[in-house]
Amino acid sequence: MTEAMHDPAPASEKAPVHLWIIGGLALVWNLFGVFDYLATHLQWEFYMSEFSQEQLDYFYTFPDWVVSGWAFGVWGALAGSVALLMRRRWAVWAFALSLLGMAVSSIYTLGMTNGLEIMGPEAVIFSVVIWAVQIFLIVYSYKMSQRGVLV
Repeated sequence: MTEAMHDPAPASEKAPVHLWIIGGLALVWNLFGVFDYLATHLQWEFYMSEFSQEQLDYFYTFPDWVVSGWAFGVWGALAGSVALLMRRRWAVWAFALSLLGMAVSSIYTLGMTNGLEIMGPEAVIFSVVIWAVQIFLIVYSYKMSQRGVLV
């Protein structure tokens, strides 16, 4: 195989400074989500000791499909952040997959359980912020892809 087959096509437009800023912030932001997922899923004592027993019972009884949605949410967002920094257009799809995973988790929390009651009003505010950030990242990566910044 030739080297040309391994090298990605060059982007048609130079990456603006805001791509690196937004991509870096997205990576850090989404690493917090990955940490939260891992700490909860692996039941790390130092992290989980911050929650009430009712909250722990709620987390630990998530059905597999909710855990899967949560996993797609956090790992898709992480992949999207990395793709954005690598200037790859599949960042849009990774962020969209993340949003789909978030939708699964939100449907369970908002529509099928009393998750908001258990987690408290701060959880609503934080959920809105998470949704807003992920929607922004989808729109942003889509626009960068359309401009030829992402290939």
